[in-house]
Amino acid sequence: MAVVEITSPFPAEVVRTLQVGQRITLSGRIITARDQVHKYLASGGTPPLELKGLVIYHCGPVVTRRDDAWRVTAAGPTTSMREEPYQADIIRRFQPGAIMGKGGMGEKTLEAMAAQGCVYLHLIGGAAQYYAQRIIEVEAVHLLEFGQPEAMWVLKVQDLPALVTMDSLGRSLHRDIENTSFKAVQHLLDSPVKG
Repeated sequence: MAVVEITSPFPAEVVRTLQVGQRITLSGRIITARDQVHKYLASGGTPPLELKGLVIYHCGPVVTRRDDAWRVTAAGPTTSMREEPYQADIIRRFQPGAIMGKGGMGEKTLEAMAAQGCVYLHLIGGAAQYYAQRIIEVEAVHLLEFGQPEAMWVLKVQDLPALVTMDSLGRSLHRDIENTSFKAVQHLLDSPVKG
């Protein structure tokens, strides 16, 4: 399957073409959001910029400041399931194009993705410095009162590789792997012990 090049923000028509298993490279504007930003938005907070079509990255980047410029030195993904209590509501209210992180999300989020036109982009852990190299500019920072890792960072990325693991058709690679693994373990447990 060919690698698909995506620029964020992107419209729902692009979202609907993306399918589980597709590899993408992401360029354009993304924002980071962890627990504090999700709680803020889910409790009625107003986002400091338009989120429609943007990629929301579950990430608490390591950022340094030199003179008047911010520089991201590490930008590994946070475990996305932490945001499951808030994510579906945020997708419905603000219509991002994608959620990006590691580990996938639950059924409530998957249903919101199908209803609104959103996908989940999976990144692997352990590559925080590599991902930081894909960030070519820190455009802005908002909600810095939540602390540096919990703030909303507006980042410009170039050719960030990711895998679509949940799509707007209601499919989830994470769910499929979990079901397959469960069946394999169950088969092992039900098999008679030889010897």
